[in-house]
Parts: sequence; C-alpha cells; structure tokens
Amino acid sequence: MGKIYRHRAARSDELIGYIDEESGQVFDTRLGKDTAVGRVELESGKVTFTRFDLEEYLGKVNLEDGKVYRHKTGPDKYVGRVNEEGKLYRHISLEKDDYLGHIEGMVSFAEGGAAMLLFLLDEESE
Repeated sequence: MGKIYRHRAARSDELIGYIDEESGQVFDTRLGKDTAVGRVELESGKVTFTRFDLEEYLGKVNLEDGKVYRHKTGPDKYVGRVNEEGKLYRHISLEKDDYLGHIEGMVSFAEGGAAMLLFLLDEESE
C-alpha cells in the first residue's frame, strides 16, 4: 500500500491518503472515514477521479520516467514528475520544480502520478 504524504514547510509531511495496490483504488484519509476518490491503473499509468460511481479521466504518468501529464482540453500537458524514491515535484520552469510530497512504499510511478493528480496539484498551478 502506497501512503501519500503532502509536504508541509518546517514540519513533517502530512499523511493524506493511500493507494490499494491490488485494486488501484485511491483513498483520502483526511476526513475521518477513508473515502475512495479515484483509481490508478498500475499497468498503464492512467488516473481517474471517481464520484458517485462515475469516473473522469484526469491524466497519466509515464511508467518509464515518472513524468506526469494532466488532461484538460486538447493534448495532455506535462505538470510534474515522480522520482525513484517516491518524491513528487510540480513542474515550474526548466530550471526549477516545486517539491509537493512523497509516496511511502511506492511500487510504481503510477502511484506517484495518482497522488499528484488527485491530491497535490491545484488548478492555479497550471
């Protein structure tokens, strides 16, 4: 199970969710009862948001290099990356990326992409 942590400046990273490796379900742990918020296909890197049994495609992660792409309109846009240690970075510019958090127990770049797309990116950052 990959545990999702959000970076908090000057404090330890905060646990905000986890990914069930068997089903690919992504859960939010912040509001008491764990709530399913999406799903990731570990074989393809495809990430979907789930609400009321409906799924919406959010984007994908390249399983070879950890690059994360968000879907809006038109082609998917590069928004960040996951490294081999499970650290998540939002793309800012050619010279700089912003550390967002990490995945503990990551078995696939797909988990990092799911964490980034479902929890760690905000609309203003694009």
